[in-house]
Amino acid sequence: MTLSQLRTFALVARLGSLHAAAAALGVSGPAVSAALAALRQDLGDPLFARAPGGITLTPGGRALADYAQDIVGLADQARWEVGNSKNDAGRLKIAATSPFAEHAAGRLLDLFTKRVPGAAVDVVAEAAEDLAGLLLERAYDIALGAHPPAAAGTTASVPGLESVPFLRYQRVFVAASADPLRRLPGPLAVERLLGRPWFAGPAGILDSSEEGRWLASLGVVPEIIRLSSETDALAAVRAGEGLMLALGHIVRDDIVSGTLVRVPVAGTPVPGLWWASTLDQHRTTTMAKTLQRFVSTADATAAMVARGGSRGLERRGSKFHVALWS
Repeated sequence: MTLSQLRTFALVARLGSLHAAAAALGVSGPAVSAALAALRQDLGDPLFARAPGGITLTPGGRALADYAQDIVGLADQARWEVGNSKNDAGRLKIAATSPFAEHAAGRLLDLFTKRVPGAAVDVVAEAAEDLAGLLLERAYDIALGAHPPAAAGTTASVPGLESVPFLRYQRVFVAASADPLRRLPGPLAVERLLGRPWFAGPAGILDSSEEGRWLASLGVVPEIIRLSSETDALAAVRAGEGLMLALGHIVRDDIVSGTLVRVPVAGTPVPGLWWASTLDQHRTTTMAKTLQRFVSTADATAAMVARGGSRGLERRGSKFHVALWS
């Protein structure tokens, strides 16, 4: 049994066709048949039977397909890590969703690079709906922030990824201190707010987030005005231009000082989670796993929610970006 034979079989099992596997591998049909014949002889199992339109795996073939995918993935990962070990040792390519990038990434990654010798990071904000594909394509080593959605409005696991929750947050409705809503007795039905503009950052309110699922459960569709950052959205709210479903720990001091008031809406605060997602099993890098474990530590949590000062990343062009921390 060789790696080349397993790679061929894994592709045949995934595509359901010897011809399609040969085309994908750039080899002849007889070469694919020869590799499979050697596997069948070695394992003493037919592995598959020809069927109209393709093949059907035997029980032994299905068992081998699972192992073959894992073995091929590990081999590719090992080849990549060895090939990049000299130039990229310790470097992490991180995708962060906009709210996390703005409100937590800076402090978290500053602390991480101080605590982990040789760690360096390159961070770009990406849309939540793109995270799964970007990780599976190895464009990034780890994603921080929203859970990579397997389907709209869910937190179902994406095959091939491992997602770990690391920070609980709450979203609360806030308005300017002079807003008439502050005089209304609560709890208010969310429908009472639909005549007002709701401000948000560039991500808006994600369908796959807890707050997005909460709105979907109520069947309401508010007018959401997206600004370049949640900081700009809060500035518009302070100016009396509308409302915002803001992170509770971010507006805590504004509420205490009276600059903003919390609007007592039924069903709020809306609890949420930020997640750290990597490739599953042994296909991710050691440094990505190190960061995935670090983000859930008490020190990391304290850094992300501490009062005062900048928490996020520098903004350049249409994306948050930090070229390198080290």
